[in-house]
Amino acid sequence: MADKTLESVTIPVDGVELEGDLRVPAGASGLVVFAHGSGSSRKSPRNNYVAEVIRDRTVGTLLFDLLTEQEDETYETRFDIPLLVERLLGATEWLRKRDDTKTLDIGYFGSSTGASAALLAAAELGDETGAVVSRGGRVDLADARLGDVRAPTLFIVGGADEPVLSLNRDSFERLDCEKSLEVIPGAGHLFERPDELEDVAELAADWFETHLG
Repeated sequence: MADKTLESVTIPVDGVELEGDLRVPAGASGLVVFAHGSGSSRKSPRNNYVAEVIRDRTVGTLLFDLLTEQEDETYETRFDIPLLVERLLGATEWLRKRDDTKTLDIGYFGSSTGASAALLAAAELGDETGAVVSRGGRVDLADARLGDVRAPTLFIVGGADEPVLSLNRDSFERLDCEKSLEVIPGAGHLFERPDELEDVAELAADWFETHLG
C-alpha cells in the first residue's frame, strides 16, 4: 500500500532544485531532516529504514539530495562541507515557510560526512534546532563549531569502526550541550547486520521522540 503521507518535493536552494521525500504523520510535533554521507542520496536504504522507525514515533522526516546529480559527479563537491551546510540550512528555511511544517520542531540526522554538516547547521541555528543524531559521523570535521551546538546531541558509532570511534570520542568532549555517545558492539562503519541498524534506528527514534515537540 502506498504511503499516504509521502510527498515528493523539490527544494529550491542556491539557484538549484533538490529532490526530496517529505513524510509528516498526522499529529507530528517534530520533523527530522536527513543529511546523507558522500556518494549517497535520499534513496539511501539505511537512512530510509531509520526514517521509517522515526515516523512510527509520530515524527516527520525529510530525506533530500544535498547535491544535484551533476554536482554529485565531482568528488571535491561531495566533500564541500560548507556547501552541504548551506543546502541543509536552505532546506530548513524552506520547511519553515510551509504551512504544514512551519510549527514543527526540527532535528537533524547525519551520516558520515553528512553528520558534520548537521552539526554545523545546528551550531548556526542555535536554539532553533531541537536535536541532532550522528550515525558513524565524521563529526571531527565540525570540531571548530561543536562548542556552539545547543541542541541535545547523540553520537552513534560502531564498536569495530575504530578510527571513527576515536574521532567521535574526541569530538564528544568538545560538545557543551545535553549529549550521549552510544557504541554498537561489533558494528562496522555501515552497520551492515540487520540487528545493528535496528539498534541505530531505535536509539535515534528514542532521542528524537524525547527531544522534539
